[in-house]
Amino acid sequence: MNLNPWLALIVAAGASAATPVPLSQAHAHNDYEHARPLMDALNCGFCSVEADICLVNGELLVAHDRSKVKSGRTLQALYLEPLRTRVKRNGGHVYLTNAEFTLLVDLKTDWQTTYPVLRAVLQEYAEVLTRFPPGTKETNAVTVILTGNRSKEMFAGESVRWAALDGELTDLNGGEPSALIPWISGDWRKKFQWNGLGRMPESERDELKQIVAKAHQAGRRVRFWGAPDQSVFWREMLAAGVDLINTDDLAGLEEFLNKR
Repeated sequence: MNLNPWLALIVAAGASAATPVPLSQAHAHNDYEHARPLMDALNCGFCSVEADICLVNGELLVAHDRSKVKSGRTLQALYLEPLRTRVKRNGGHVYLTNAEFTLLVDLKTDWQTTYPVLRAVLQEYAEVLTRFPPGTKETNAVTVILTGNRSKEMFAGESVRWAALDGELTDLNGGEPSALIPWISGDWRKKFQWNGLGRMPESERDELKQIVAKAHQAGRRVRFWGAPDQSVFWREMLAAGVDLINTDDLAGLEEFLNKR
């Protein structure tokens, strides 16, 4: 079989990698920018990775914006295919444990054109993906959550979904089920002033805990992006109960979490 060169590299890397301790709170921000997309994160035990996609000539190419796409770097080649291969090898899970794994897909192009193509692609991997019948969730090895140019209108008329939505802080007051919006993601700099230097102000610490508590009451997880990417910040997030730590420093966060 002639493999896409990107897929061949990833599958070869995954076949030889030792299995690390799964880290449920570790999220690989812009994962595709690492030397080995997906595999570097998996080798550090990350249970969540982020892939940005652009619809170009009918293909879902992984890149931060349209001008940076490269032929062959599709969502299937970099993420879906190696994940399916790994799940089959591990008896139904991404890791040898039953840790749930999340693929956060950031739509960089218009959802009206991108989502129909994405939905068709996801259906091809149904055997390893979490499915969402009306009002509920049937957990599988990989859960897909959509962010970026997404809309609640995307799923209109669908009897079964293959993805959920990444909510915003404004959704904290909404009544949507957690099966539709299992995550709340916020831009740290728009909500908080603390930049990781000195002590975090008590007022901001209290506000953060209130956000987390409200999200948890609705069965949602919390993630912040655009935040300080250092151990002093990670420590505050864990203390406040933030569920997902957004990072570009894979090895640093792995070491931090494993030393707790």
